Amino acid sequence: MAALMCGFSSHSSQVRGGCRLPHALLVRRPAHVTQPERGETCYYMFLPEMRESYSCLFVDVYSAIQSYKRNSQLYAQRRVFTINMVEIKAQPSAKVKNGAPLSIICHADISKKNDFQLRHNFTIFKNGKLVLTISSDKREARYGIPMARSSDTGDYECTVEAAGKMKSSNSLHVWVTGMTKPILTAEKEDVLEGEVVKLRCELPEEEPPLNFVFRKIKMNSTPKEKHVTELYRNFSTTEFSVEDGDNILYFDCFGRRYVNLELETSEPSNRTLVTVKEPFIKPTLNAKPSSNITEGDRMQIECSTVVARIRGIEIILQKNKTILNSVEDERLLRYSTVATVEDSGEYLCKVEQGRASKTTKLNVVVAELFPKPVLTASAFRVDEHKELTLSCSISGFRKANFSILRRNSNGDLQWLKNSRNLTMRVYVNNSGSYICRAEVKGIVKESKPVRINVYAPVSKPTLSVVSGLPEVVLGKPLWLICRSVMGTPPITFTFYKENKVQKIVVNDTYATFLDENIGRNDKGGYKCDAKNHHSSGTKASNILNITVIVPTRNASLGSNPYGEVEDGSGTVFLCSVKEGSWPIHFKIFKKTDREDLVYETSENADRILWHKEVMKREDTGTYYCIASNRANVDVKSQPITISVILAAWQKGIIAAFVLIPIAGAIALTLWWFLVKKKTAKRPSMEMSRSAFGTNLTSEKLTRENNDGDYYSGSSYIEDGENHMKSTDENKGPDLESAEVEYTEVEVSTLDPHRAPVQKATETVYSEIRKANNGSVENRHSRIQGPPDAT
Repeated sequence: MAALMCGFSSHSSQVRGGCRLPHALLVRRPAHVTQPERGETCYYMFLPEMRESYSCLFVDVYSAIQSYKRNSQLYAQRRVFTINMVEIKAQPSAKVKNGAPLSIICHADISKKNDFQLRHNFTIFKNGKLVLTISSDKREARYGIPMARSSDTGDYECTVEAAGKMKSSNSLHVWVTGMTKPILTAEKEDVLEGEVVKLRCELPEEEPPLNFVFRKIKMNSTPKEKHVTELYRNFSTTEFSVEDGDNILYFDCFGRRYVNLELETSEPSNRTLVTVKEPFIKPTLNAKPSSNITEGDRMQIECSTVVARIRGIEIILQKNKTILNSVEDERLLRYSTVATVEDSGEYLCKVEQGRASKTTKLNVVVAELFPKPVLTASAFRVDEHKELTLSCSISGFRKANFSILRRNSNGDLQWLKNSRNLTMRVYVNNSGSYICRAEVKGIVKESKPVRINVYAPVSKPTLSVVSGLPEVVLGKPLWLICRSVMGTPPITFTFYKENKVQKIVVNDTYATFLDENIGRNDKGGYKCDAKNHHSSGTKASNILNITVIVPTRNASLGSNPYGEVEDGSGTVFLCSVKEGSWPIHFKIFKKTDREDLVYETSENADRILWHKEVMKREDTGTYYCIASNRANVDVKSQPITISVILAAWQKGIIAAFVLIPIAGAIALTLWWFLVKKKTAKRPSMEMSRSAFGTNLTSEKLTRENNDGDYYSGSSYIEDGENHMKSTDENKGPDLESAEVEYTEVEVSTLDPHRAPVQKATETVYSEIRKANNGSVENRHSRIQGPPDAT
């Protein structure tokens, strides 16, 4: 029943649409099956080996299931098989020649448990594409190719499927060597010169990409080839032009392709004959009166042809690729001129019509009537205001009309004189090229140009530093310029340093010199001279000395006092550099958010002192200085820190306001304690006074009878408890031998009945041990204020 879950309903006893069983398909009546006469619902079972349907096999589902169980058991017993291997091979071999028969065989190796008939589906692929599919009960299928072509080359593979089981073979590469013979066709077999021959070459049964080679074969000449590659078709077309002299032409083609990195070439195609007709004959070129004439004679050249169709014809006459004359739609061309020596040479007549063209050449020789004139000058370089003489002559010939001309800067010729000779006083603007022109029988010839240069003398040159000032920073290059205001270029400038030649420059009006070897003590001693082709000679400049600026180096900043300064006192700052040319510009800065400049000066010295007379608490901070000179190199010192502390008198005031109240409080506490103790135990007066005097060595206490105020007596203001503690802590063996100091202390006696204060003087012995290393002196040095202060 599990096999019928897809379509079976136990309540309705029906199969909905269809149900697939392990080896069969149970469906309702197909459309092509006749409806039963009784109108019953029929079901049909299709087994894989069945190739036809049966009318109303089962009336209900129950009978169908029972029949399926019986048939499936029998089917399972009979149809046990396995596909061991699938092989593919080629006959006669995997490499055959083009046109030979070829068979691709697919063989299935199958093992069966019982002897039963099994149908196989064979599928053969070439390069992944299906070429054959066949169903057979045999274990072998054959794909036959009667005539193998190069297109059959490829990788073959076959697949066998039987009763739901499938297996594929390995890939087999088949190579069909050689190519088919190509077929060549021509669009026309009769053409005119200048036309084109259109050809088509085809390689039937070959697959692209292919390479086609077309050949144009002419008698007694090397064939002309054209190569065309076709990527997507097995044919190609091309054109060959028919040129002058092509009479009988043959054309053929062949194909090429690459297989496994090897180039295969087909045999040549059929040879096609094409006949060529002339649209016109080769032109005739003549010179009259002859091809050998003399200068001054009139020369006429004619070019003609015979043409079948005059329309579109063109005749062109050339000499040295220069077109002299041309005509259209005419059979004759004429060109006439007075002959000169320059007219000698090769003439070419060319006739064109469409793409056709033919040419004829003729060599013409023109004999010289007289040679070119020669121009001579008395001098080629002339000083300004001097005279210049020009002469024109023809060797062996005197009967000619002469003229002398000058070529301006824009290329135009300026007439000067109709004469053989010319003498003139020259100026600078007379410089230029001069020529001589001679005329005989209408033939005009010019001499070679003669260059005349007129020179004005150079003025005394000036030598200066390019930057303007005659100074240079040590380690930097020095640029000098030598200039001459007057003088015709080119001018030769020579630079000297300490009378030694450094550089020679040819320029128009100025020259520059770079000196990169500047020493610390270098003074220069530079000069330059200038000269041109004027006869006045050389002019020298004045001697130029320069100043070498040594940049500032190693700036440092110090102060006195250093580190800490009392408030209100003065401080001296010292900013110095190790070296540098004077004057030196010093700046002292205090580091803040904006780097405040606090002092600035320029001195002809390598150090400066700045005395700040009063230092305040806000002057605390970090200071540094920067030094520079004309070298424009700033050097910065290391920063120093200045702390402004309280002065000694300020500390005394603070001690007076802070320590005196503290000492009074301590004294009052001790007094109260002694009075209470005296009342209770009545100790001896000496011990009380001794103890009381010892604790009151720093102050005297008084109490007013009426309002209870306390007055301090004479005392030294010391560091209070800290000093006393330090004294006690330093007790040791040496203290026992210390001297005993007797101090007289004034003690106030208090009246219990609030009587006025009675003062009495008693002597109290207090042992004050003197510490080593002058502790007494140190103690008195720390006193702030007078000793008898109230």
